Amino acid sequence: MTKQVVQVDRVVIRFAGDSGDGMQLTGDRFTSEAAWMGNDLLTLPNFPAEIRAPAGTLPGVSSFQLAFADHDITTPGDQPNVLVAMNPAALKANIGDLPRGSDLIVNTDEFTKRNLEKVGYPESPLEDDSLEAYRVHPIALTSMTVEALKDFDITKKDAERAKNMFALGLLLWLYHRPTEGTIDFLKKKFASKPEIMKANITAFEAGWSFGETTEEFSIQYEVKPAAMPAGTYRNITGNLALSYGLIAASEQSGLKLFLGSYPITPASDILHELSKHKRFGVMTFQAEDEIAGIGAALGASYSGSLGVTTTSGPGIALKSETIGLAVSLELPLIIVDVQRGGPSTGLPTKTEQSDLLQAMFGRNGESPVPIVAPQSPADCFDAALEAARIAVTYRTPVFLLSDGYLANGSEPWKLPDIEDLPTIDPNFATAPNHTKDDGSLEFWPYQRDPETLARPWAIPGTAGLEHRIGGLEKADGSGNISYDPDNHDHMVRLRQAKVDAIAQSIPDLEVDDPSGEAKILVLGWGSTYGPIGAACQISRRAGIKVAQAHLRHLNPFPKNLGEVLKRYDKVVVPEMNLGQLNMLLRAKFLVDTYGYNQVRGLPFKSSELVDVITELNQQMEGAQ
Repeated sequence: MTKQVVQVDRVVIRFAGDSGDGMQLTGDRFTSEAAWMGNDLLTLPNFPAEIRAPAGTLPGVSSFQLAFADHDITTPGDQPNVLVAMNPAALKANIGDLPRGSDLIVNTDEFTKRNLEKVGYPESPLEDDSLEAYRVHPIALTSMTVEALKDFDITKKDAERAKNMFALGLLLWLYHRPTEGTIDFLKKKFASKPEIMKANITAFEAGWSFGETTEEFSIQYEVKPAAMPAGTYRNITGNLALSYGLIAASEQSGLKLFLGSYPITPASDILHELSKHKRFGVMTFQAEDEIAGIGAALGASYSGSLGVTTTSGPGIALKSETIGLAVSLELPLIIVDVQRGGPSTGLPTKTEQSDLLQAMFGRNGESPVPIVAPQSPADCFDAALEAARIAVTYRTPVFLLSDGYLANGSEPWKLPDIEDLPTIDPNFATAPNHTKDDGSLEFWPYQRDPETLARPWAIPGTAGLEHRIGGLEKADGSGNISYDPDNHDHMVRLRQAKVDAIAQSIPDLEVDDPSGEAKILVLGWGSTYGPIGAACQISRRAGIKVAQAHLRHLNPFPKNLGEVLKRYDKVVVPEMNLGQLNMLLRAKFLVDTYGYNQVRGLPFKSSELVDVITELNQQMEGAQ
């Protein structure tokens, strides 16, 4: 059957089903094929919060959304163009996001009376008029897969599990994607189980053939490659990019990388990844708890290594005392906080930006810590390098604030040239630095660099550099224990001045204002970068003059931030919290910023931000 091929510039697909239906694997494989074709893309995996949610229920729905395009994109899409629903729960949980006229592929085998009752459908939506607004494609995915695998020596349960590969084959056919990469993947994944491997490949090819021969689909869609700068690209998640950035920082500084960590969603993948790279001198320690993890990392820093600890918000609460100790010791330490929904256990698999104030102030005493935040999955690589540069140069713990969306989402990443990576000089102390009254030399561990205010970093065991450190207040210079009130005031101000001095080595905040006449500025941080960028582009096409800026450094702020804020009549600060950055900006710069806040466990939709920008613009025009 000859099928028509239609060119489209962008597609958003969402795969949805039970957590055991393989939706994350299915989405990941489609993403890999889109990346291989040279499309720009972004993904949004969405996991159940419960480890073993009951099958067929709304809490157990797992989904994977991806947008791929022939042009630069910054979000995984507000709404899918096609929804693949593997059961009634997946349909009910996701149908509200599907625009009218979109494609809906439904696995009819799972629409049994029992499964419908689990999610509150009085009758099958496939048999009433509730889905008439969509192009519904009812397909017996499970039974067709079982039929395709009837000659294999596998159980019926194993045959049914392959239905996700049938669906993947169909979708790759529908959007004119290659199949070789997935076949190679299945051969490697199931190399130790030849019959399962052959069954999955057969199911995958059966799905492709079904698309080719069925009358259900008369059109194929094609998305051409995106025009991107020349280079070598790979698809990468935020956690993987962050791991590679830490390894690169180790190589660029000549320091061995030590990770002390306790597993916690959504940061655990960093521990898993770094444990694979012993050949780069990486040492990973899975501690018995969060406190032991950061204690070991700080000890590694004391010994002359690049100490790192990874966690999420609840773990930061447990690590706070040791972070304060690191501030007092003035040693390099990278604290990776992959933020998730809270408080307490909260929404462990969902994203949020609500740890900013915790990173800023969540310790006893005056204990300032620099904060760096990546803006996209691929940017986690550069943010990790920057966090390491600050930590090593200024002898300070540094917060690296990622989040669940960045950690699990993926996008194309252009592999950097090694020559372009920053050099990070640990500049270890090698000789005594203070002359005593009798003319002899001794080592003062708190003798500071005049520019960075960083203290010397001496590797334990270096002859002549013996010194005492600890949590008690030190005397300036000598590092001896001191209870002198004036000295304590002096040391508190020195530690703050050292963090403030970092602003001299970070770039000014850049503002994207194509018209040069915008009166509205949208200022964000972290993973809001994509939705803000998309919303500003849409608003500009509608004739609204709007500027965009994004903060990587949250403590200290860029030197020109105050001047930038005062340049605009209205400053909008979208955040996935209740206004934490907004509060800091208003307090520090005394400007009337406007917070737009949502904490739903999901990234912003660009359409929501467009509405905010449009409303502000109308208010300003009305005031004139």
